[in-house]
Amino acid sequence: MTFSDVVETIKNLSTDEKQELQMLLKQYLREERREEMYQNFKSAQVEQQKGELEFSANINELRIMIEE
Repeated sequence: MTFSDVVETIKNLSTDEKQELQMLLKQYLREERREEMYQNFKSAQVEQQKGELEFSANINELRIMIEE
């Protein structure tokens, strides 16, 4: 099934079904974002344990870190 097939199928749903689908999609996106944040957290923990994380409160140092 292609993306355009999905779009066409959605067009044929009732308003209630479209609203339910919208709610589900928002929920799925929240869950995916939450999982992404958790994985980033776990990755940062590993980097911290290896001593690879650098911290600074100096804005100029932070800019340099971002550019590297």
